[in-house]
Amino acid sequence: MQAMNTEAGPYSRAAWRLLLSPAADGPFNMAVDEAILLAVAERASPPTLRFFDWTPPCLSLGYSQPAAEVNRARLAQFGYDLVRRPTGGRAILHTDELTYSIVAPMDEPRVRGGVMESYQKLSAGLMRGLVILGLNVRADKQHDPAAAGAAKGPVCFEVPSNYEITAGAAGQTRKLLGSAQVRKRGVVLQHGTLPLYGDIGRICDALVFDTGQEREHVRARVANRATTVADLIGSTISWQDAANAMTQGFAEALNLDFRPAALTPAEESQAAALRAEKYAAAEWTNRV
Repeated sequence: MQAMNTEAGPYSRAAWRLLLSPAADGPFNMAVDEAILLAVAERASPPTLRFFDWTPPCLSLGYSQPAAEVNRARLAQFGYDLVRRPTGGRAILHTDELTYSIVAPMDEPRVRGGVMESYQKLSAGLMRGLVILGLNVRADKQHDPAAAGAAKGPVCFEVPSNYEITAGAAGQTRKLLGSAQVRKRGVVLQHGTLPLYGDIGRICDALVFDTGQEREHVRARVANRATTVADLIGSTISWQDAANAMTQGFAEALNLDFRPAALTPAEESQAAALRAEKYAAAEWTNRV
C-alpha cells in the first residue's frame, strides 16, 4: 500500500511490513509480537505494523499487574481466555476490537526518543486513521490529578494515560484507544487496542470486587470514561475496514509504504516456542 500524501513531512519515505494476522488466542498473539521483536532485533525482519484479533475473547494483564485481580471462576463462566502482556498498564478485555502492534528499531525516526516522544509520534498515525473513520479525536498530556489516582484501579480503559487517544465533545472526552510499550534488545514494541463496538464495561465481569455493588459502580465509571467506535459514529464497522483505515492513517501521517507479507518461518517457529514456554505457562501468567 502506498502512502497517499506526497509531502515527506518530518520523515523520509520508508518501507515497512504489513501483517494482517488471523484471529488467535491470547498467548499466541503475545508470542507473535515478541517473536517479531526478536527478528527485528536481529535485522532479520523489517519494521512491522501488525493488526490482529482474538479468539476466544481474552483478558490481558499488564506486565506488573497482580493476577489476584482476576476472578478465575467468572472468567471461566464467560468463556474468556487469560494472558499477561510483556508491556505495562492495566487489564484489557480483548473482544470486538482492532488490535495493532508496531515493532521497529529504536533508531527508526518514527520511534526515536523516549517513551513519551515515541508515543506522540506514533499517535499521529493512529489519529489520522481515526479521522479517516470519521472520528474527532485528540491525544493530550493528562493533567488531572484525580484521573491519575483513579488509574490505580484494575481496568486500563478507565482513565487515559499521557498522549493516549480520546474522543468526544470538548469537556466530555472519553478514552478510545489504549496503548502500551516495551523496549528490548534495541527495539520498540508498542501495541494497543481500538474497541470497535460492544459493552465497554463488561471487563468488570471477570475482575475481583468486594461486592456486586462495587462491580456495577466501576462498570458505570468505565462506561462513562471510555467509548467505542460504534458509540461515536452510530454504526458498526468491520475489523477489515478499521484495519484499512488505520493502515492508510499510518501511511499518510508517517510517510510509509506498506508491503503486505506474512510471518517468516523463523518467526512462526519462535512464536510457537514462546507461546508454549512463556505466554501459555502459569509461571508467566501468575508471576505477580
